Amino acid sequence: MSTATLLDKLNAKLQRSDIPQFAPGDTIRVHVRIKEGDKERLQAFEGTVIAKSAGPQPSFTVRKVSFGQGVERIFPANSKVIDKIEVLRSTRVRRAKLYYLRGLKGKAARLTEIERDRGSSQPQTASPKQEEKG
Repeated sequence: MSTATLLDKLNAKLQRSDIPQFAPGDTIRVHVRIKEGDKERLQAFEGTVIAKSAGPQPSFTVRKVSFGQGVERIFPANSKVIDKIEVLRSTRVRRAKLYYLRGLKGKAARLTEIERDRGSSQPQTASPKQEEKG
């Protein structure tokens, strides 16, 4: 058996299937297991996904503003430290990496919200509501 086949089997075994579909621009809440001494607790980290990488060891970067200070955290997608991920809202973005949000604050950092089916990453309705002329 070749080394590549062994690595593929190992990567397939370590993949998590309970992670929901989300894209850059989505606001998510990541529940992280924190170990303090002999106790373990859950801590939520809520923010906007600004980057997502693919491959055998995918990761994603979540950014939030806490007390006026920007905080970013990189999570390995298949990590056992992540208890669960909740997708709170989806937004329409035109880039894969949203690093430009680091330089914006307040209303300038807003993103346009869309309705998205939680099962897929494709938007259901991306157009705003139009009033009928009568």
